[in-house]
Amino acid sequence: MVMQRKRLGLTHFLIRKKRRESQIRRKQRESVHSYSNRRTQNPPLVMNHSQNATATGGAGGNGVILPMSNVASPADSSASATTGSPADDSKQNLNQVISSIQKTLGMLHQLYLTVSSFNAASQLPFLQRMNALVLELDNLAKLAEKCDIQVPMEVLSLIDDGKNPDEFTRDVLNSCIAKNQITKGKTDAFKGLRKHLLDELEEAFPDEVEAYRMSRATSAAEAKQLAQAQNALPNGDVKVKPEM
Repeated sequence: MVMQRKRLGLTHFLIRKKRRESQIRRKQRESVHSYSNRRTQNPPLVMNHSQNATATGGAGGNGVILPMSNVASPADSSASATTGSPADDSKQNLNQVISSIQKTLGMLHQLYLTVSSFNAASQLPFLQRMNALVLELDNLAKLAEKCDIQVPMEVLSLIDDGKNPDEFTRDVLNSCIAKNQITKGKTDAFKGLRKHLLDELEEAFPDEVEAYRMSRATSAAEAKQLAQAQNALPNGDVKVKPEM
């Protein structure tokens, strides 16, 4: 008899719990439906570039909406900026992309805080932050079209693996040093072979080798004079290559 009462009480408890959960879900659906109706009747709720002050500055971590400041987006600032040299434009585009990426990361963090403590009152801030994130991602895509930077796939693979991207630079330098040593060894080997052949030829054909050496010396002198003539200035001075 006692066990039956316990089972009956547990059954009633589960039924009441399911009813409460269904009521909460119904209220959430009604809240979303009412907000969708308000968005249809009041379009300015959907933020655009002129209203977008970013979710990081427009709302706090607890879901409370703060007053949004009228901050111009990087695309607006780039339109008003004066055109400069290609190098300055490339640097400015890169800075705008970096700024947009940082802003997007801040929005994702704020969105994470909203979702982690989500309740019925957080519905409106959540939708506003989603709208702001979509607009910022669209702005980032437009800015990226103006920024032409080639990133090696190995760097992205290292980042995905959680490693330091500087390891790619280190590996490239080590590979260049190793290839340079191999090339230097081949060059030294060919120089040694050339010297050995000249020595052997000089013993067998001394006159021909002497004529060959004189011809090489004459060609080298003519090439040196031509190079000096090309580097000569109108006043007779010689151009000096600046030291790096």
